[in-house]
Amino acid sequence: MFSLNVPLPPGVDRLAADLHPKLKGFDTVRERRTLVCKRFGVADVRDGERDGDQEGGGEPAPPREEALDRLRERLRRPLAGVDPFEVAATGIDVFDAPRSGSRPVVYLTVESDGLDRLHRRLCAAFGAVEGIEGDDYVPHVTLARGGNPEPGAVADLVDAAFDPVRWRVHALDVWDPEFREVAASVEL
Repeated sequence: MFSLNVPLPPGVDRLAADLHPKLKGFDTVRERRTLVCKRFGVADVRDGERDGDQEGGGEPAPPREEALDRLRERLRRPLAGVDPFEVAATGIDVFDAPRSGSRPVVYLTVESDGLDRLHRRLCAAFGAVEGIEGDDYVPHVTLARGGNPEPGAVADLVDAAFDPVRWRVHALDVWDPEFREVAASVEL
């Protein structure tokens, strides 16, 4: 339904633009990039406490604005006391066998102790999406996925050297995938 994302600085867009010519042969090259901190399901935007059922037992999701208001309210406690934190895009790596979707997935690696701590805190409050969150969480910014890149193209990308892109996170964005837009921002 929603995800909580780390806003990306212009430096990440410039880096992705510089790498764009090397992404030929992939089915999808991301033009709109995200750094997901936590995903939320229907159960996370219902009244009351989370019952452990991410899908919500078949009940329909509340209307978008109501769901967004409830999520922002539920985020208040786990985000209390979270200070702005440092993040760095430091390299390129690949998921050869992603949890879902086509492969390979080439992405910018992201390092941030603050983001890792925040992710664990949110998983403790909301639960983890199996296979991609909790202990399986790999903070990253997807560049491209799928297709049949030329032999050696993925290795060349992974070996590409660049100066790390560093930034400080002062707010998080609630992303609405249905409308493909930021639905709200939450200050830290």
